[in-house]
Amino acid sequence: MIENNFNNHPPAPRLPLKMDINYRRNYARQNDLGSLKNISITGAFLETDQTILMSLEEKLTVRFEVSGREREIHAKVVWKNELGCGIEFQPDNNRDVQIVDDLMYFVESKKESKKDVLDIILNKVSNS
Repeated sequence: MIENNFNNHPPAPRLPLKMDINYRRNYARQNDLGSLKNISITGAFLETDQTILMSLEEKLTVRFEVSGREREIHAKVVWKNELGCGIEFQPDNNRDVQIVDDLMYFVESKKESKKDVLDIILNKVSNS
C-alpha cells in the first residue's frame, strides 16, 4: 500500500544510484541507516526498513558525503510504502542544493564513463 501526499507536482527526472546514507527523523534520538536508490534535484527514494515508524510530512535530516564534503540536508516524507519512502529535499541554502547537484553530476559522469568504455570495447571488437 502506498501512502502519498503529492500536491499535483510531477516529480523531477530521477537518476538511479545506490548510496548508503545516515538519516535521522527529527524527533529521534539516533541515526538510522538507509540507501538512496534514485535522486533528483528535488528529492530521492530512501530505501529503509523504518518506514512503518514514519508518517507523511515527517521531517528528516539526511547526511550526504560527496568528494570528501559532508552536508546535512533537511527533507520531508512525501510518500511511503513497505520498501521505503519518497523524500522531498528542503534546502536551507545554496550549498545544500549544490551538494545534491554535485552528487547527480558524479552519478551521471560515472554512467557516461561506463558507456564510453563499452563503446571503445564494442568498436575494437567490431573492427577486429
